[in-house]
Amino acid sequence: MKYVLGIETSCDDTSVAIVDEGGRVCANVVSSQVEEHAPFGGVVPELASRAHLSNLPRVMDKALADACLSLDRISAVAVTQGPGLIGSLLVGISFAKALAFARELPLIPVNHIRGHVRALALEFDPVPRPALALIVSGGHTHLFRWQPDDAIVLLTKTRDDAAGEAFDKLAKMLDLGFPGGPLVDRLAAEGDPRAFEFSMPRFRDGSADYSFSGLKTAAAMHLKRDPHAFRDLSGQRVKDLCASFQAAVVKHLLQRVKQALKREPAEALLLGGGVACNSGLRRAFEALAKQAGLPAMMTSPVLSTDNAAMIAAEGWHLWRAGVTADWDLNPNVSLKAYDEVRFLANE
Repeated sequence: MKYVLGIETSCDDTSVAIVDEGGRVCANVVSSQVEEHAPFGGVVPELASRAHLSNLPRVMDKALADACLSLDRISAVAVTQGPGLIGSLLVGISFAKALAFARELPLIPVNHIRGHVRALALEFDPVPRPALALIVSGGHTHLFRWQPDDAIVLLTKTRDDAAGEAFDKLAKMLDLGFPGGPLVDRLAAEGDPRAFEFSMPRFRDGSADYSFSGLKTAAAMHLKRDPHAFRDLSGQRVKDLCASFQAAVVKHLLQRVKQALKREPAEALLLGGGVACNSGLRRAFEALAKQAGLPAMMTSPVLSTDNAAMIAAEGWHLWRAGVTADWDLNPNVSLKAYDEVRFLANE
């Protein structure tokens, strides 16, 4: 049996995982840095890099122990090359290169976003294709068509904030804490999604890009009009704003999926990335899939947020295709996740 060890350090989670040649996740250890970054209300890149340096050896040892394996049993090392924070990526790549060089193992460079797509194959076997894959996180918002030949076609992406980033910024405006997305989701469950009005983004150039900066600005305006009403963080006005904002983000996300369904034949709807944990998005995504007569396949929370299992899984696929890296591998923060572009047009 062959095993790929995956390393993920693209942002603020340190993760090491081991996946076998059959696609089974033998171990998937994630060390969160929430406590380090919470006092600053967001991820501090320098702190994230330093935490990865200290966390990686411990996290790798835990992954090997969980899998009941020694390094002698590892067949290849896969690591996130990008996109992500340059310092964080550099720590992970340096660690992976040293490990692969010392053990004389193949080194496999992995695109973080493609890893989120591949994570779906870890939970659903097989994944019907072609499929529409919505990948939403704190740093990325993409809608892809995943082809039967494994090619990924970009249909649309965000031109400014990502969806997860928008949730975090609302939480910061309300002083809810960090990370903001889960806190907004929790409060939204007790709020009225019709209490505040949010207009859907539109572009004069006819683009069907995602855009969340306008929704963020609208939320700021609601707060500015009556700041006293939002001082009680457990009050109904805060819950209503969270519910209304979440409903607008979800509507905008699925608006593009509906447009894609009119043009792109699909056998399944796929949802991945950290924002796939959002309860409102999951409910609406499942309802849309049911309306379209398609299966809805959504990664579970442990494989939605940044994790090394998806990196190891994508690494397996690349290794089988003969893709390996040289020892001069460097981070690439603007690494593209797609093979082709076929942009949607706005309606």
